[in-house]
Amino acid sequence: MPTYEYKCLDCGETFEHFQRITAEPLTTCLSCSGQVKRLIGAGSSPIFKGSGFYQTDYKNNSKSVESKPSSSNSEVEKKSG
Repeated sequence: MPTYEYKCLDCGETFEHFQRITAEPLTTCLSCSGQVKRLIGAGSSPIFKGSGFYQTDYKNNSKSVESKPSSSNSEVEKKSG
């Protein structure tokens, strides 16, 4: 069951309420009995722990780069000469 966040339109208090997805949203504030609005939450994102993920298993972490001779300088000299 998810936790929903509500904000009271009268007193401005924000609070969370644990309820079923199929349950109707709350309509009254728990503090002042004013009208409340359900806020859109950030949600949860996946947590990547352990092996089996691209970052830990498949990503090539080697820093070695093949060194190619730089031909750009010699081509410029040929064109200008």
